[in-house]
Amino acid sequence: MTQISVDAKGLRCPLPLLKLKQALTRAEIGDEVLVVATDAGSWRDIPAFVELTRHEMTEKLEVDGEYRFTVVKGE
Repeated sequence: MTQISVDAKGLRCPLPLLKLKQALTRAEIGDEVLVVATDAGSWRDIPAFVELTRHEMTEKLEVDGEYRFTVVKGE
């Protein structure tokens, strides 16, 4: 398993979600994608996207104005 980090800090909606989608395209099944964003819209957009896919969100945190998401690529 590989972890891919996506730095989406300073990017406005929908770019953090787009960066996640791009990372998932490069990832292999079972890889983790860690997204760190500062746009509050990502708090709802990223989980909503994951709900519609076969991927799994294993972590969703807000720390000091940063939104952190860990998504495992599904089949």
